[in-house]
Amino acid sequence: MTFSILAQDLSTGALGGAAATGALCVGGWVLRGDSRAGLSASQGAAPSTLWGEDALEMMRDGRSAPDTLAALVARDCGQAWRQLALIDRSGATACHTGAQNTDWKGAHVAPGLVVSGNLLAGAQVLADLRDAYLDATGPLAQRLLTALSAAEAAGGDTRGLQSAALLVVSDDTPPLSLRIDWSEAPLPALEELYRRSQSGDYAAWWPTVPTRNAPERAHD
Repeated sequence: MTFSILAQDLSTGALGGAAATGALCVGGWVLRGDSRAGLSASQGAAPSTLWGEDALEMMRDGRSAPDTLAALVARDCGQAWRQLALIDRSGATACHTGAQNTDWKGAHVAPGLVVSGNLLAGAQVLADLRDAYLDATGPLAQRLLTALSAAEAAGGDTRGLQSAALLVVSDDTPPLSLRIDWSEAPLPALEELYRRSQSGDYAAWWPTVPTRNAPERAHD
């Protein structure tokens, strides 16, 4: 029902995720993140928000993405209906794709990058999602948006798209969490929301927000 990407920016250490789906509210269902732990994308025919949240707790306690994934899958008798991608703060990645998810389903897993999806038009969707991210330039958020657009152009979710989301976390910046919960064209809407977040009053206010490495920041 969804395609998603989780990645680490090698130049800054920031972690970013993006997702799109043919149903409502993909940001609320799929993406979770904490700069102390990593990112999770919990999706599938019967997605478990608990998987995504528990994964962050386990990775924050020092477990790697592969170890966290193995522990979560082993204890859930419904794992065949779920898909979970993880990236920890060191860039280690892992993904589980349950057999009962609708084809086409799968993932590409590499250090610092994992793409996954189900109910897709075909394998090319994830290949283009991955390759577009790797070929893109600019800020992490923009590269993730470019990747989503490439996946949609390759066929995306077989139902079309209704929602899209972007999440970037870092110890050095406030979290960037942008969501289009429903739209007839969610990716252009998400790109416009991102553009607005990078200019005007919002962008001017952004540097005053506390971060993990600068918790005392405030307006002068």
